Amino acid sequence: MSSLFYEGGLYPPTAHATRIERYKTNKKLFLGDHLDVFNKYGKKLPHTQKELLYVSINLASIISKKSADFLFGEQLQVSVGKGDNSKEQAAIDRITENNEMGIKNYESALSNSYRGDSFYRLRVGQEFGGELPPELDEPKVIIDTQNAEYVFPETMTGDANKIKAYHIAVPERVDSPTPNKDVLLESEWILHVESHSAGKIEYSKFRLNPISVNRHGDVDQWKIGYEFKESRSAVATGVPFPLVVHVPNFGLDDMWNGIDDITEHRSILDEINNRITQISDILDKHADAPIAVPVGTLREDSNGNVVYNVAQEKVFEITGKDDVIPQYITNSNPLVDQAFKELEMLIDLLFTVSEIPSVALGRNDSGTSGSSGLSIKWRMNSLLSKINRKRQYYDKGLKRVYVIAQMLENAVGIDTYEVSVPKLKFKTGLPKDAMEEANIMAIRTGGKPTLSQRSAIKQMDDLTDEQTDAELEKMEAEKEAEQDSFVDESIFNEEHSTEEKEDSAEDTIGDEGELKQDNRFKN
Repeated sequence: MSSLFYEGGLYPPTAHATRIERYKTNKKLFLGDHLDVFNKYGKKLPHTQKELLYVSINLASIISKKSADFLFGEQLQVSVGKGDNSKEQAAIDRITENNEMGIKNYESALSNSYRGDSFYRLRVGQEFGGELPPELDEPKVIIDTQNAEYVFPETMTGDANKIKAYHIAVPERVDSPTPNKDVLLESEWILHVESHSAGKIEYSKFRLNPISVNRHGDVDQWKIGYEFKESRSAVATGVPFPLVVHVPNFGLDDMWNGIDDITEHRSILDEINNRITQISDILDKHADAPIAVPVGTLREDSNGNVVYNVAQEKVFEITGKDDVIPQYITNSNPLVDQAFKELEMLIDLLFTVSEIPSVALGRNDSGTSGSSGLSIKWRMNSLLSKINRKRQYYDKGLKRVYVIAQMLENAVGIDTYEVSVPKLKFKTGLPKDAMEEANIMAIRTGGKPTLSQRSAIKQMDDLTDEQTDAELEKMEAEKEAEQDSFVDESIFNEEHSTEEKEDSAEDTIGDEGELKQDNRFKN
């Protein structure tokens, strides 16, 4: 059993509390709830700044979305290299389709960007958990994207980068009726633990006692009570790997957990929001500026006193200058212009450090009109390097996921076939400039063909070998059909041409006859 969860211990375990808090904070930033994250500094602000309307811009979301878009914005191709009609490829396609892996991979990459860690959990069961009969909901291999907040890896001794077991611990609030009529429900917390190791899964259950609640009323920490020992059980999986696969965003060699894309930018995100808030407040004040008028403009009471309220009416008289022209009083301080320049600089720094070039966002003069595909690719180099870094971790993790899924199908008897390590083909996310590529090929080969018809069809239409062969067979059949039904119309054209020549000759002779006759009359 796990040494992380025991009677008298804490949940989440102390060693993982900081990591869990980072997940929650970065998720709020991703969802745009910046005020709740940066509000902890509110007590240090002057009274005038506390009354400002907080304005935030959700740049954290853009950082995460761009990574996910270029990584899994296009469908990932998974093949085993044994042909489309092989049992192995049919199994890979079945697993991919049943689990909608395109969507799950994208959601995993999106969450991985702001958390730093992503987990896939595999199991065999029914999609609706047994609510439908097996005839309507057949048991199958199910791949879930597991919430990283509930996963607690256990590493190898002496190697903090090697995980030997995964513990999934999920707290559940259970409400039950009470005999006391004044209290309708009695609540208690139960901790469900799944411990995944090579070849088996162990289950256990504990009672939890809340000891810390945040300002939103959510429990942050519990103390583990007694264990329901009768709930202990273990299941053999028949797979020599844990049924949980970890995919870090990117990592280091001395720790198992990954590094996210948001935490290092919190300070600059806070400053961008602060600068926008200050600029917005200044512009709002200028939109309702007071006006200065000459003395005697405003009405007076019976005692000769001017009747007006500066704070409410935003108008006052200037004394000592009879030639004052009525005008609004605004702040023409050049510091406002400097604030805009600082804001622009902060945004540029943020995207520079987060490796997102302007061309990927369409900012400033980054339009792509008239630019070649190669020039756009070079301008996207920093983002593509970032995506390649992430792709290596997903390539390793997804191969493990598909291998475990195949082993599970063989172990439970869903199908029997040879387990293969699949080949993953990621898309770059960039549009291809086919004309530019063709010109380069023509120059390098002196205008000679560089691509067979079969390869051209396969690449242009993104087909497999079998689909390409089928398309070539259709093209050949259509060509033969056209040749069989072809009628040489040159015969008809030749006859028609002969008739035209004869008619032309008769016309000529007739004309000559008329001319000769005319000549006789003349003689």
